[in-house]
Amino acid sequence: MVRCLETGAEEEEDDEYAKLVRRMNPPRVVIDNDSCDNATVIRVDRVKKHGILLEAVQVLVDLNLVITKAYISSDGNWFMHVFNVTDQDGSKLQNKEVIDHIQKCLESEDCLASPAATWPTYGAASAEDQSTCIELTGTDRPGLLSEVCAVLASLSCNIVKAEVWTHERRAAAVFQITDEITGLAIRDAGRLSRVQDLLRTVMHGDGRASSTCAGGVPVGAARAERRLHKLMLDDGGAGGEEAVAGEDDRCGRARPKVVVMDCTERQYTVVILRCRDRPKLLFDTLCALSDLHYVVFHGTVDAERGSKEDAYQEYYVRHVDGRPVRSDAERLRLVRCLEAAVERRASDGLELEVRTEDRVGVLSEITRVFRENSLSIIRAAIATRDGTAEDTFYVSDAYGNPVDGGTMDAVGEQLGDAVLRVKKRGGGSGHDAKTVAEGGAVSVLGSLLKGSFQGLRLIRSYS
Repeated sequence: MVRCLETGAEEEEDDEYAKLVRRMNPPRVVIDNDSCDNATVIRVDRVKKHGILLEAVQVLVDLNLVITKAYISSDGNWFMHVFNVTDQDGSKLQNKEVIDHIQKCLESEDCLASPAATWPTYGAASAEDQSTCIELTGTDRPGLLSEVCAVLASLSCNIVKAEVWTHERRAAAVFQITDEITGLAIRDAGRLSRVQDLLRTVMHGDGRASSTCAGGVPVGAARAERRLHKLMLDDGGAGGEEAVAGEDDRCGRARPKVVVMDCTERQYTVVILRCRDRPKLLFDTLCALSDLHYVVFHGTVDAERGSKEDAYQEYYVRHVDGRPVRSDAERLRLVRCLEAAVERRASDGLELEVRTEDRVGVLSEITRVFRENSLSIIRAAIATRDGTAEDTFYVSDAYGNPVDGGTMDAVGEQLGDAVLRVKKRGGGSGHDAKTVAEGGAVSVLGSLLKGSFQGLRLIRSYS
């Protein structure tokens, strides 16, 4: 007992010393629009703290900025990061509010809290903003999201936000729900227990299912994605052992190329990743390294090497205990986990955006029609803003193949007369979109979705 008290006192003293060092060495953030022709350059100099790199990248990801290049250097107790960023249109940052927000966040200890501190108690919310957070993992199958939504609707739970990922026949989801009547977090322990039990039954495909509930947990989109990476890693979603790096997967996509080498002179492990570039790629790879408890000391990220589709990332890492990778098994796990982190967000499915008046059960109805027409939901992002549900789905057929126009016509007949533009990736570069249904539009999401809406549109997939 005495020993525990002494250890706690030492840790508290170390923490106070670290805070003192940070106060004496405030961060320096420079946002420069002049030194680079095609990007805004953000330079960050700070006292080193575990997890700070990922949190800095998350600030940029939260603003939907594109990181085209990055340079990472960390020696001793100090680090320097340089990010070349653009907006979604490839332009430099000009909005003063956005620039001021980045400056404030990157210089603030509160905004750059460690991942452990931001989940599940991230952010302070007023009572009217609180919701109940549900985490789910289990075996993926066609119709799974529809079943989950039906259970929640039957229990008078309104889904206000959700992120759903699938990979290698596993599924993970983070839901935020509220009570249908109060619009607030569900506080009744008995009701939460019933929600958890029923959802666990739905997810229980092979005995490896879990569901947890936490009240009053507001979660931003990037924070939910951060959590999804961890859930899928803990669930064993680290890529198939039979997969070969660099070869095409079963959908014809080129697999990421991951190389792990020793740098014995400096006692680092060198990790090199090459793959097709896409939004949030740097965020996803840093999530994998962080979840595996590796610290990045130096690194280079370049999404402008040769083809625009080619991204190059190189990291010099050590485990948090200070050692490099020591065994072939550890090396293989690192490779598989990085491959999985890259592939989880990649999608060849049709991307459908749904907007309709929010009400309990509307998501259950949409996903039920998808299920009845043998559509498999690869990934989904559910959001509610000002009483309007804004949902995005990536779908394929039940076998992972592209959806044909006939299937979408059938969906349209069942759901009414809103407009849907459906496209698919063309061959070659993967950026050519083709209309699936001849004529360019089919009828979807009509009378069943009572209330005003703006229909569906396809957004290009960056897989």
